[in-house]
Order: sequence, then structure tokens, then C-alpha cells
Amino acid sequence: MEYVVLAADDEIELLDVLELYMGKEQIKLLKAADGIEAMRIFGEQTVHLVLLDVMMPKLDGFGVLRKIRETSKIPAIMCTAKGEDYDKILGLELGADDYITKPYNPMEVVARIKAQLRRSYDYLVEQKKEEVITLGDFHLHLNEGCLYRGEEAIALTKTEFLILKLMMTSPGRIFTKQQIFNSAWDEEYMGDDSTVMVHMSNLRAKIEENPKNPVWIKTVKGLGYKFEKGAR
Repeated sequence: MEYVVLAADDEIELLDVLELYMGKEQIKLLKAADGIEAMRIFGEQTVHLVLLDVMMPKLDGFGVLRKIRETSKIPAIMCTAKGEDYDKILGLELGADDYITKPYNPMEVVARIKAQLRRSYDYLVEQKKEEVITLGDFHLHLNEGCLYRGEEAIALTKTEFLILKLMMTSPGRIFTKQQIFNSAWDEEYMGDDSTVMVHMSNLRAKIEENPKNPVWIKTVKGLGYKFEKGAR
């Protein structure tokens, strides 16, 4: 399978370098110099992952991600300036799966892209039969990578799905932030709890009737999180 990555950055020379590295991995790169061009390409081409620079003319990376998330849950990696923690948090809240700090090593970018593609697509190929985890009204379809509340589909990002898969497979078990991080990211845990906390907050907003008083995803103070066996 040939994967196609859409990369948007007004520093075209960076994209040219990435194209060389990705070509060695048989990954096709579609390049956009601004957010408007990125959305045009996204609407015309089949894309498996997007790499978005936050600071772009016409439409910034956040704006592109918002529009993409209206119709698609493909993996998204944001490129942020060094030290801009707010950009990282906002990107995660909008549904980004990972972020890269500029200036970056193109080899690291390619490695992270491959990790996201592997997690997002390879596990679907490996599944041999339909598997569904049911807890209360929730049905997590492992083959499809989606969640239903009754008949209602709940849109999940790839990272949110992997977190739910971990927790719903062992309901009632407490998972540390490091265990959750390791299940959803292909990189070494560096004690950055904010990344996990943002994703847990996003999940609660999607599945809890009152996210401030959750009944399904519980925080166990000083230990981590758990998904209740039967909250209702």
C-alpha cells in the first residue's frame, strides 16, 4: 500500500527535503505552501496523514485542522515553534495526534509519520474478525476504529481510539499516565502529563453527559485513570 502524506508549510525548502526522505520510504508527499492550498489538495486527493505547520499564510495550521476534523479523523501532526506550549495544547484539543517542534530533524519527522501510519492503518489489516467491546451503551468497534453510543456514532481521533481501546479492554483497571501514553504514542514517555490530560479531557467531552462530573472515565488521584465497568 502506498501512503500519501499532505504537508503544508510556507517554507517550501523544508518540504523539498522531507520529500527526499519520504521517497526513500515509498511515501508520497503532496506539498502545499499555505492553508488554502492544503485544503484544495485535501479535497481533491486521497490523503492518509497531514503534516501542518501552525504558522502559515491565508489559513493557519489550526484552521486547516479544524476543517479536516469536520469530515475526517486521519492522523494529523502539527509543527510548532520551539517553546510554544500553547500551540501544542491547542493542536491536541483540536484533534492533532502528535506534534513536532521546529527546527526539526527530517529523519525524526519521517519516523513519526511512519509510526502514525503504522498505528492508524496496519492494525486494521491485522484484524481477522470483527471485534466489539461493549460497556453500558458504548460499543467500541476494533476493526472499524470507531465508537458508538447505541446507534449514535461518536467521532474519535486515532489517538483517542487507542486510549479507549486500552481502557475498555480492561474496565475497572487503573492505568497510569505513562501506560496510557505508551499505548497511543510511538515515542519515549518524558513525563509530559499534559498531553495525556488533554486527550482525556477531549474524550470526556465526547462521551460524558457532564464532563466535569464523569461517570465513565474516572480519575484515581495520584494513580491515573480507569474506565468504569458499568457506570449505569
